[in-house]
Amino acid sequence: VQLQASGGGLAQAGGSLRLSCAAPGRTFSYNYMGWFRQAPGMEREFVASIAWRGSPTYYRDFERGRFTISRNNAKNTVYLQMNSLKPEDTAVYFCAAARFASDATLKSSYDLWGQGTLVTVSS
Repeated sequence: VQLQASGGGLAQAGGSLRLSCAAPGRTFSYNYMGWFRQAPGMEREFVASIAWRGSPTYYRDFERGRFTISRNNAKNTVYLQMNSLKPEDTAVYFCAAARFASDATLKSSYDLWGQGTLVTVSS
């Protein structure tokens, strides 16, 4: 089983991208889905997460209002809509799945990871 992230690419500052993460051929039974990102030379950091029912959702403070996480369980897919992109959003974005998460903002809560998709934001 592997998560497949897609939707990354090049965007201009102020633009938008929508990332998708799919788990093809498998019942989407993970309690939490999350997005993390890793910029060059930096630690992987939490971006957003969403529970199986669609709530609650969690965001890093500086993304609140710009990024929106959602999921479609019928399609086994989770999304990250990113608006008002900034150059500092440039990173590889990873999706992840957690069966159980006492804290859905921690990397250690997640059992399964996708391969990452690169987002580059130009100024």
